[in-house]
Amino acid sequence: MFTINIYLKFALIAAFLGGGIILAFSISFWYALPLIIIGLIFLASYIFLGTIQSSAMLMQKMDFDACEKRLALTFKPNWLYVTNRAYYFLIKGSIAMQRNNSDDAEAWFQKAQNLKLPSDNEKAMILIQMINIHLTKNRYTQANNAYRELKKLHLTTDMFKDQIKMLDDVMKQQGRMKMTGQMDQRMMFRPGGKRRMPRMR
Repeated sequence: MFTINIYLKFALIAAFLGGGIILAFSISFWYALPLIIIGLIFLASYIFLGTIQSSAMLMQKMDFDACEKRLALTFKPNWLYVTNRAYYFLIKGSIAMQRNNSDDAEAWFQKAQNLKLPSDNEKAMILIQMINIHLTKNRYTQANNAYRELKKLHLTTDMFKDQIKMLDDVMKQQGRMKMTGQMDQRMMFRPGGKRRMPRMR
């Protein structure tokens, strides 16, 4: 996907808007109008799309410090288009996970999960991360609930195939361990019940 370097975008915004304003006062507003419109388009793309795409590219390179700095250049996260806002929260949560801060990660992922996401693919990304956090914190009921929600989604990409397969194996293993634990409890001797003593002869 085509992307413009964020610093180049800042320069283009300043050049088109600044040049348009100068041209409007020095020659004519109508000559300046095309420059102003182009500048406003670049400005709107920055405000509503943020720096999510370039931050995600840095995230893929495992450069978390650079990713966080790039993400910080987003003007107002809450003004982002809903999909980009979800990715913003998701990337912030992923950075926190990489730094072993699961509490912050969970808070960011929860923010993303509360959004009205456009497709099941975005929901799957967040649910997979939430399941991993629940399992890490031994919250198996919450992990199972999120896992069942994940399995109901209709995914249109194979990018989650390996992760979901790993989760399938983990959840099956947890189910077997739970079943074994229940069987062990049933077979345990429970003191305090009535028991007939053998008659002495």
